[in-house]
Amino acid sequence: MDALLLERIETNFARASAALFGCAVGAALWTASRIVGFEPTLVFAFALATGLAAFWLCRRALDTVQAAEQFRLAPFEPVEFESIELDELLLTESDRREPEELMLGDADRLHPTEPLILDDILSAIGPEARVVRLFDRKAMPTPGAFHARIDEWRGREPIAADASQALSKALAELRRSLR
Repeated sequence: MDALLLERIETNFARASAALFGCAVGAALWTASRIVGFEPTLVFAFALATGLAAFWLCRRALDTVQAAEQFRLAPFEPVEFESIELDELLLTESDRREPEELMLGDADRLHPTEPLILDDILSAIGPEARVVRLFDRKAMPTPGAFHARIDEWRGREPIAADASQALSKALAELRRSLR
């Protein structure tokens, strides 16, 4: 892009941003004064004047910043590099290798005469394996047994299994009496 086009683009963006700022100030003043309850015609004129003033101030501020932003480069001379030839860093034809193709041979084929043996490692795991027993529904303790184990671990007396049945009966009787 040429410099003139870039300058026009920057100028138009500066104008657009100043206009947006002016509109935002005017809209904020319009909204605030309508909330307070001033006369709309007077408020509109005042908000318009304030928005134009904000636009003008923002535009002037951006012009001064844009004028100060023109950077000048110091003149420099390119430096000649010395070429250093190192034989060990240069690749030659002797360094090329032909790509080896991956070929499947007869040794890689499955022979249908040999049986495919699948080992079930879960059957070999002993009863002390907690990870497998964690998901086994038959080995899972009932909520009462689990609670008893927690109480035993805490050092409390476990609650008798009959207490839950007695509580269930008492709640059922209470429901019947409320009907």
